[in-house]
Amino acid sequence: MDNSDQREVEGHEEREFDCAQHVQEELERILNSASFQGTPKRREMLKFLIEETLAGRANTLKGYTIGVSVFEREDNFDSQADPIVRLEARRLRQDLDSYYISEGAGNPIRISIPKGQYAPRFHNQHEEREDRLDQFQSENASDEIGPDIPVDGTETEPVGKIRLSWLLAAAACSLVLLAAGVLFGIQLLSPQALKFDTARPSVTVLPFIVSSKDPGQDVLATGIAYQIINELTRFPDIQIYLTERGKTGPQPPDPARLMGPQKAAYLINGSVTTEGDFVRVNARLTQTASNRVLWSASYDRKLSQSTLLEIEEGIASDVASSIGLPYGAIKSELAKNLPAATDPSADSFECVLRGYVHRRSLSADLHAPIRQCLEKAVQVDSSYPEAWAMLGWIYLDEARFGYAKPGEKELYFDRGLDSASHALTLDANNVFALKAMSAINHYMGNIAEGEKFAREALEKNPYDPDSLVQLGWRLAVVGNFEEGIPLIQKAIGRINNPPSWYFHLIAIDHMLNGRFAETLSAAKKGTIDGSGISWCLTAIAHAELGNKSAARTALHKIAETSPRLNRDPVAFFRVHQANDRITEAILSGLKKAGWVAPKDS
Repeated sequence: MDNSDQREVEGHEEREFDCAQHVQEELERILNSASFQGTPKRREMLKFLIEETLAGRANTLKGYTIGVSVFEREDNFDSQADPIVRLEARRLRQDLDSYYISEGAGNPIRISIPKGQYAPRFHNQHEEREDRLDQFQSENASDEIGPDIPVDGTETEPVGKIRLSWLLAAAACSLVLLAAGVLFGIQLLSPQALKFDTARPSVTVLPFIVSSKDPGQDVLATGIAYQIINELTRFPDIQIYLTERGKTGPQPPDPARLMGPQKAAYLINGSVTTEGDFVRVNARLTQTASNRVLWSASYDRKLSQSTLLEIEEGIASDVASSIGLPYGAIKSELAKNLPAATDPSADSFECVLRGYVHRRSLSADLHAPIRQCLEKAVQVDSSYPEAWAMLGWIYLDEARFGYAKPGEKELYFDRGLDSASHALTLDANNVFALKAMSAINHYMGNIAEGEKFAREALEKNPYDPDSLVQLGWRLAVVGNFEEGIPLIQKAIGRINNPPSWYFHLIAIDHMLNGRFAETLSAAKKGTIDGSGISWCLTAIAHAELGNKSAARTALHKIAETSPRLNRDPVAFFRVHQANDRITEAILSGLKKAGWVAPKDS
């Protein structure tokens, strides 16, 4: 697909302008930004590309010209044999993408370098924002958000139409601030995320019922419901609705009353009771079609130790994460009902959901059909950021797990970066896309950049276990166990049945510190998923504990589940950017367990 076709697929109409003075001013802003201070050659490259373009010499910007002028190559420089220009251009595109979702987000001009060429493009960001605002307002003025859902004779409203008058009636300043946060959070979502789509889960949130006429309980119950909505907006695949409590009493409506041709698939409700200085909040998630409770939890808090707003935020964040995360209650329930075979023409949300399932086991057999499904999804649903982000992960797998053909590894890293970057263009707050950018950079060897994106993802959703483990894993695998392991442990404590790879660095940390019984315990939690790394650490632990027969069995499992690891353990772990201390300990431990390099390796 050439550049023009790609832009057509993405529905992206570029606006360019040739005001040299404005472009020069934007160049100065970029060069003076913190993002570009540590990359002198890329600073020089950007300056050269822009100055040559403004001087009317864009057609001379070839790999040879840039290599000689910027990177001080000799006159016999061969840009095909020496990839320095291509690699630095790719990193420069990435630097610009990062700059315009952070420091440069409000700049009047955006500079980009289209894939496959070196001549920069100049865009009027203000015009593009106005177009997006017009589209947003137009769509929200229509009925596309979804029908109102009648619940027990009360009125149900989409979140974008929540009436502030009801909030003011609670007579609590904290709720006014909270409502402002909810509405602002909704506006940050892309228009696509606000459309009602029956293929994606919809949730109705009820204000929690109270057990007395105490106005403090009513304020807390109302605030928790609003805060749950605010937290759920972090998960753009979920359509959110709020239902006001009816006049007939504090009892919640029968979830079966939500039935109909267009209904909310799930209901969140709960209760608030106080006794002395203690408050108890009960919350539950119900599947409306079956009236089946999928998840529930109770929270006890001491009022004298926390403000109402702190209680609301803490409880609501836990509720929203438990329900909305990729391995939370809703998507886990949906994943159980997926058809056995992947249909490349499946709905976009189904493709993304399959991607999440795949990321638990990282099965080689599932990779190709899921990739085909996602590639189709981003063509059909080009403004769906989750699909673009998941495709970035799938392209990364192509590069890091050896699926790519010889010589195409860099190509799939490029495709991964392009897909994840495009997801962030659609939704700059998309946590899953930030994590994809983190992983891709890490595996490309850009360790600091990978850590930066991981920290940004965690900052945007500090209750997300996957964001915790992504950052913890990146830190620990390069040797920062002191900061990394507590993050991973915190993530494991927040999720039921975590993926096997959550335990890999914990087992490695135990191994490096001679705690082999703990190594075995952590490693075994991953063998159920058939993880080659888990079997590798199991073999090492058994050998150190004197279980020779069990060590041999584990070695056979490594050869069966992960031939690449069995063939060259050091190379395998270095792909993941493991430091020398880890790779040397792995190799030594495997040899002690009886591992011998295959003769054909």
